[in-house]
Amino acid sequence: MLILGIETSCDETSVAVVKDGKKILSNVVYSSLKEHRPYGGVVPEIASRSHLEIILPCLKAALKKSTHKLEDIDLVAVTQGPGLMGSLLVGIAAAKALALALKKPLVGVDHVLAHIYAGFIDRGAGRTKLPRFPVLGLVVSGGHTLLLKMDSPAKVQILGRTLDDAAGEAFDKVAKILGLGYPGGPEVDRLARGQDPKRFFFSRPFLSKDSLDFSFSGIKTAVYYQAERLKKKPMNLPTKKLICSGFQEAVCEVLTKKSLRAANQFHLKTLVVGGGVSANSRLRQMLAGEAKKEGVKVIFPSMELCQDNAAMIASYGYALYRGGKRDRLDLPGYAQMMGNKKT
Repeated sequence: MLILGIETSCDETSVAVVKDGKKILSNVVYSSLKEHRPYGGVVPEIASRSHLEIILPCLKAALKKSTHKLEDIDLVAVTQGPGLMGSLLVGIAAAKALALALKKPLVGVDHVLAHIYAGFIDRGAGRTKLPRFPVLGLVVSGGHTLLLKMDSPAKVQILGRTLDDAAGEAFDKVAKILGLGYPGGPEVDRLARGQDPKRFFFSRPFLSKDSLDFSFSGIKTAVYYQAERLKKKPMNLPTKKLICSGFQEAVCEVLTKKSLRAANQFHLKTLVVGGGVSANSRLRQMLAGEAKKEGVKVIFPSMELCQDNAAMIASYGYALYRGGKRDRLDLPGYAQMMGNKKT
């Protein structure tokens, strides 16, 4: 079965063709990041206009790379939300038009849950067995930080979520405080490597509590006040590296310990991580090491699947389709979907 995936939730325009929900035949991703960088964040109007201009070229490129024609597609899966309203509108409109023209079924997908499905995609040689349900899911991105218990593709329970900033958002804001530019996550990760994280210690919010919720706003604020104190004299690069290391260590420790606490509490032996922050080298190192001690298997997506992409949308859409999900051409908006959704 060939699934066409469409993703336009934020600033990446992506179209993919995936076979049987597991094998990627093509996964074309175009980012309008360079257009947003001068503003220090994603500008919704710019993002939606970029999607409108590039979605058809992405569709053509994805089909060409997959060596299949549009008529070969069996299912259309599209990001239904959450995301920027204008951006989502472009992708959903394209998916509806294709499903109507091809007379093929349409499935709307929750973008956040799809990040977990990046770990269910076969990456070929050297890949261990794909995860089986139930699993613990950790989504760490610029807009979301969630702990999820997934008993099946459609049966999902939220165990914990951020009460303020998402992990990726905190990385970007700290990078801005330190004058590192946007996006900040990769740069903080790069500068923190090989540094002593104990030189600047930042508190670990909510870590001492039994709650599985997260809070990263306090760490960001602590970095801000530390930077303000150091402004009495010019802050050099070595100092910035040490602050990055201390901040990153705090965030990764919270994510790691909360995840393993949830795994033990709900007796789950497989942890699947997804989202942009899952590319962070320190998080991968710390989580893999600590999980091994607890007998928990951790599955990270390949680096190219950490960002927003249509392959994960196609994979998750296929799983939902097999479970009986079908959407009409009057596919509801995300607010309506969440109002009717039971978790």
